[in-house]
Amino acid sequence: MSSISKTGFSLLAGALIAVTFGFSAHAADQIRVRGTVESLDGSTLSVKTREGTDAKIMLKDGWKISSVAKASVNDIKEGDFVGIASLPTADGGNGALEVLIFPAAMKGTGEGSYAWDLKPNSSMTNATVANAVKSVDGHTLTVTYKGGEKKISIPEGTPVVTFAPAEVADLKSGATVFIPSEKASDGSISSSRVVVGTNGVVPPM
Repeated sequence: MSSISKTGFSLLAGALIAVTFGFSAHAADQIRVRGTVESLDGSTLSVKTREGTDAKIMLKDGWKISSVAKASVNDIKEGDFVGIASLPTADGGNGALEVLIFPAAMKGTGEGSYAWDLKPNSSMTNATVANAVKSVDGHTLTVTYKGGEKKISIPEGTPVVTFAPAEVADLKSGATVFIPSEKASDGSISSSRVVVGTNGVVPPM
């Protein structure tokens, strides 16, 4: 597969974000597979999940692939649109588990705050940065979305990424993947999107 053009990648990122962070009328059938690649045989991707089970994902016709590139919390500016997985903290606030900086063209996609399965009791907040504060204790973002606002602290060492292009060849054995998928009533799993770790940067979502 050849490298994705800038325009094509923007379209891919938009579709990927919608699938990854958006909701649908069939939300109960939506799952997220996290793990490492065992093999790719035609359109069947075998993955050893983070839970230690084996999963076979049938890749749909026209499926797309993306990776993530390392970014920095210092790259985040007021007005940026971000996706932050977080956990409640002892002081009643929220602490980030990971941060995704969305491409500017994708601002507003999947906006809101909802339950997430990165860790127990975690949530995902897709929102606009209202202000960013840096202190001796780290960084704190105040983010706003339709119907709400959250203040989220970003501890030192929190993964911060943005989307980047990838190729099918990147789906080699041992590669880390994040796959927003659909699970049918017969237990089969299918997907049209794969996020793969490349250049030492793994999908933290």
